[in-house]
Amino acid sequence: MNAFFDSINKFFEFIVPITDFLWDFPTNYKWYSNIPVLGKFTFAILLLIGSGIYFTIRTGFVQIKRFKTGLKILTEQRAAKTGISPLAAFLLSSAMRIGPGNIMGVTGAVSVGGPGALFWMWVSAFFGMSLAFAEAVLAQLFKEKKDKEFVGGLPFYGMKIFGNRRWVGVFLSVIFIIYALFCVPGQTFHLFTALGSAVDTLTGVTHGRQSTVYYAIGIILTISVIIIVFGGLRRVTKVTDYLVPIMAVIYFAIVIIIVLVNIKLIPYFFKEVFVGAFKVEAVFGGVFGIALSQGVKRGLMSNEAGQGTITMAAAVSENKHPAEQGFVQIIGVFLDTMVICTLTGFLVVMAHLWTGEAGVAWESIRNSKITVYMESVKYLIPGTSLDSAVQSILSLCYALFAFTTLIGLILFAEISGNFITKSSKFINFIRALGAFFFVPFGVLTVLAGLELGNLWYISDFVNIMVVFANVPILLVASKLVVDTLKHYEKNEGGRFVSKDIGVETDVWK
Repeated sequence: MNAFFDSINKFFEFIVPITDFLWDFPTNYKWYSNIPVLGKFTFAILLLIGSGIYFTIRTGFVQIKRFKTGLKILTEQRAAKTGISPLAAFLLSSAMRIGPGNIMGVTGAVSVGGPGALFWMWVSAFFGMSLAFAEAVLAQLFKEKKDKEFVGGLPFYGMKIFGNRRWVGVFLSVIFIIYALFCVPGQTFHLFTALGSAVDTLTGVTHGRQSTVYYAIGIILTISVIIIVFGGLRRVTKVTDYLVPIMAVIYFAIVIIIVLVNIKLIPYFFKEVFVGAFKVEAVFGGVFGIALSQGVKRGLMSNEAGQGTITMAAAVSENKHPAEQGFVQIIGVFLDTMVICTLTGFLVVMAHLWTGEAGVAWESIRNSKITVYMESVKYLIPGTSLDSAVQSILSLCYALFAFTTLIGLILFAEISGNFITKSSKFINFIRALGAFFFVPFGVLTVLAGLELGNLWYISDFVNIMVVFANVPILLVASKLVVDTLKHYEKNEGGRFVSKDIGVETDVWK
């Protein structure tokens, strides 16, 4: 079996340099990388953050003006006749946003860029909120009705914006389906490592990949995914409606308890974050701009604002006005970055393992994100019994993050596939690919003790393709976004007809 997996991994070796080049461009050229500060930013990051600033200005800082409106929409008890409620769509998008990256990504950003990376993460999230608003509005404007559900997202509005060219939508749909499905094995790996860590901590015994525990996790996971994803949108949202609040509240509560236990370190946290945002520290690279670039990248990659990957969730909601789901998506970015990512940052910065005070050799662990995170927790929690309990709970939260992301990926691939054809056979084919092939594939690689780094590069490659495709579409359609917002403000959220802003849509007639 190992030989088979190794051959697959080697087959995809060609994708690694391509992916690295696209994500690093143009920092991989010396003339550019030597430019102070700017030389630390890739074209993808500049495109995302620049577009965020642009939409923030064009919308009159909608993320501030309409933040309360978004909260109000979420707290209203709305029953959806078609599709799902705005709250259910919010929880569905949060299931995708709040993933392992909220722990590993933030830990990595601080490990490489220092505490100051958190400050720039907040800045990027602030501007990212306007991008999330823009893509959610377009997803709502150009959504389509399918039986008692809505479908839509990047492929649907991409086609409309580029002159109803169907090939544009098909291309975007295929790209997203590939991205979503190839991310599934990676989430399976995160889920396994988290649950395995929890079991090891609780039992005091280290279980190998070939143990009964790992086989049981693999079987239960595969069966659970099959049952959930073949239930369609409504069954998936029932799961995310239940799991997302639970995992977010538990994680929030545990971290807050840890912070309160170490309350004397709170001033240290804020000092390190704000000073570190502009201060050059040798231990983190010693070059001004490291914290900035790491924070911006982590903020944008975590909340996925502007990447088009959350637009499927925005489209399936039933709203009174297309701008409403945009307001809701603003809250989604806030929850992901300003709350969940910040909580992780609290633990890592307050433990400050890089100073050596915790008795941990920093250089030996800094490249392992999970080790840095868990060692930070150990340092901040006194007492071995409490330490074990907290680590187990946090590992379970990490597993839930991965599980909700996993089922969300398969569902979003399904929604995207509806652009190609709404045939039930085709939709079931996509579900089967995710549940019967990609999840078991991820399970088998874990049991075989492999990670297949080259294979995971495919999702990174397709992700950057989606970014390069989605952001230009948002910029071209910026007038529609702004006009939709103006219509909402002028009519106080009253009846919306797409012709009022000069466009013909299928739903908003």
